[in-house]
Amino acid sequence: MLEPLELVELCEQFWADNPLKGKKIAITAGPTREAIDPVRYISNQSSGKMGFALAQAAQQMGADVTLISGPVSLASPHGVDRINVISAQEMYDASMAHAPNHDIFIACAAVADYRPEQVATQKIKKTDQNDQMNITMVKNPDIVASVAALETSRPYTVGFAAETQNVSLYAQKKLAKKNLDMICANDVSLQGQGFNSNDNAITVYWQDGEQSLTLASKSQIAHQILHLIADKQSAN
Repeated sequence: MLEPLELVELCEQFWADNPLKGKKIAITAGPTREAIDPVRYISNQSSGKMGFALAQAAQQMGADVTLISGPVSLASPHGVDRINVISAQEMYDASMAHAPNHDIFIACAAVADYRPEQVATQKIKKTDQNDQMNITMVKNPDIVASVAALETSRPYTVGFAAETQNVSLYAQKKLAKKNLDMICANDVSLQGQGFNSNDNAITVYWQDGEQSLTLASKSQIAHQILHLIADKQSAN
C-alpha cells in the first residue's frame, strides 16, 4: 500500500488542472562544482530547491520532466527522470543532448561562470613559502544561451537571474542578450528568500511584459511560474 502522503499527491494530480499535459520539460537545478585539485573545488550557495520545486510542480501539472541536477542533498521528485552532473561542462553536455527533445527548457541551475584552467592531479599542498594561491580561470560554456541559439528543435527557453543589485536591469539585459523567451529574476541578497531558503519571491519578464510573484514557498512559486510559461508558450 502507498504511503498516505503519496495517496494525497496522486489524488491532487487526478483532480488538478494539467496545463502542461503532453509537454516535455527539461530543467537544470543546483550548483556546479569546478575542480581545483582532487579534493578542492569552486562552487556556490545554491541548494537546488527552486529547480527541484519546478520539476515536481511540472510533473504534477502533467509534464514529462527531465531534471539535470548538480550536486545537491535532495531526493528526486516523484515521477521525474533525474540526470546527475558535477561540473558546468557536464551540465552543458547533458543540456545540449536533451534540450532539443523537449518543448520547454528551464535553466534554473546556478552554473559557475568560470572554471580553473588547469586542474592539479594531486592535492595542492600548503607550504611556508606559499602565502598565496593564484588560479587562472577560464569561461564555462553558457548553457541557456546555447539552448536559446539552437537553429532546429529549439525549446521555449526560460532563464533565471539570481542578482544582488539592479535586479530588474540585469535580468532584462540577460533576457535580450541571450535571446530568451522568459526570465525569472530574484534578489538573493534578501534574507528569507533565494539560496538555501524554502521561500522565494520572483519577478518574471518576457519580451513585452512582466509579473511579480510575491514571497511564497518555492513550491507555490514554481506552480505560478509554470502557469505563466504554459500561457506564454501556447501563445507563441
